[in-house]
Amino acid sequence: MSVSLGIDIGTSGTKTLAVRETGEILAGASAEYPCSYPKPGWSEQDPELWWEAVVSTVREVMAKAQLTPADVSGIGLSGQMHGSVFLDEAGAVVRPALLWNDQRTGEEVEEIESRAGGRAQLVRMVANRALTGFTAPKLLWVRRHEPKHWDRVRKVLLPKDYIRYRLSGTYATEVSDASGTLLLDVANRRWSDELLGKLDLDRSLLPDCFESPEVSARVSAIGAKATGLAEGTPIVGGGGDQPAGAVGNGIVRPGAVSATMGTSGVVFAHLDRVGFDPEGRLQRFCHAVPGDYCAFGVVLAAGGSMQWFRNELGQAEVIAAKEQGVDPYFLLTDEAATVGPGAEGLFFLPYLTGERTPHFDPLARGGWIGLTVRHGRAHLIRSVMEGAAFAMRDCLELIREMGAPVNQIRLSGGGARNPLWRQIQADIYGQDACTINASEGPAFGVALLALVGTGAFGSVAEACDATISIAETIAVDPPAKAYYESAYAIYRGLYGDLRERFAQMAGLVGGG
Repeated sequence: MSVSLGIDIGTSGTKTLAVRETGEILAGASAEYPCSYPKPGWSEQDPELWWEAVVSTVREVMAKAQLTPADVSGIGLSGQMHGSVFLDEAGAVVRPALLWNDQRTGEEVEEIESRAGGRAQLVRMVANRALTGFTAPKLLWVRRHEPKHWDRVRKVLLPKDYIRYRLSGTYATEVSDASGTLLLDVANRRWSDELLGKLDLDRSLLPDCFESPEVSARVSAIGAKATGLAEGTPIVGGGGDQPAGAVGNGIVRPGAVSATMGTSGVVFAHLDRVGFDPEGRLQRFCHAVPGDYCAFGVVLAAGGSMQWFRNELGQAEVIAAKEQGVDPYFLLTDEAATVGPGAEGLFFLPYLTGERTPHFDPLARGGWIGLTVRHGRAHLIRSVMEGAAFAMRDCLELIREMGAPVNQIRLSGGGARNPLWRQIQADIYGQDACTINASEGPAFGVALLALVGTGAFGSVAEACDATISIAETIAVDPPAKAYYESAYAIYRGLYGDLRERFAQMAGLVGGG
């Protein structure tokens, strides 16, 4: 029976899974690493951290599952999207990678739209508007601000594709992740020579582009020695973490929508055609399903807001959790459960790293609004959870507006592991939600893609049908839904009320 490895290079850590073609997870391993924030709004990472994490987790999984190198039929790679790894002629990293949540490229976003002939023309070429998190603005930023580094750059890779290079020596990517560079002609699933020309970027900077289940490389002797894998093991294209996570959630046909509450939050819909919105309000990418497309909205700090609270204001729970052998998030949510929906009128804006959908504002700021002397820690925690879900609903409303069917909402990510957060999401989305038997997201998704690419399944849909099923349905609580409908209307107005103040606040950083 075929066994594949799914490797997901995340922002805070890497996860590796060994998966049978039945969907059984034989073993899993994770390794964490830090992120660097050199200036407010900047976010960088050393790609060597990813490679070290891949080596350690692959070896750990192989040992746990008692697999020999020959047992692994294929490898699927997923990773944080949009990050830029700059390599020189020898394949060495030129500077730390700029990540998806880096917001330094506001001027470059304007430059791209100008060179393209306006936003509508840019969307015509690549199906998306320019955003600070995308890869193309990062290339222009390095070219403008770090010319000595730029002069050395010969190849630019996305995070998972850097791992492919380290495993195989091959420069390659695939269409789902490449869509997030802003340099792919999404409708035709190939690099956009038109936009590359307008931006004065050489096509040779970019790797060859494959479909997600397609074999794109094979493990080299060097990669085999480092990881313990067999030389020649196939590596499929894989997927950016969002399309790969959608495969892992079974979002491979129209009708089912996923709401993934991780560090970022993503509401994701499958499309059978790309479609166009001149304003580019949702990201429209190639799906990891060959020939199909997807649309999704992104909340930059959904679960990340809860992570911030844990790190900065929840250290007592972190210590207690270690002593009790439990997850600190569950201690925090137990406290949140002591107050009712709405946290007695307290709102939290989860714009801790700016915001993408629907505001596209790198200067947006987070915060509590409505604090009174009645509010305590329980209210603060619950409002953070609700604020993240309200932001996710912003994305869901755009998907509904574009006419995509939303017959089922599948919850995943850290926000789906907690019963209170599952209920909050269903009530705020205003629709019954469900979880599935597979909870490992992108790593599981690319393991399935590897099984497809190496012949265990005939298609991505077939692989999902064979391995994924509904685990639990979360029914909407009618009184909570009614309350949240009114609260959501207030939440939607808060950003507009504060937008100009956010920009003024950003100008004060470092002053005085």
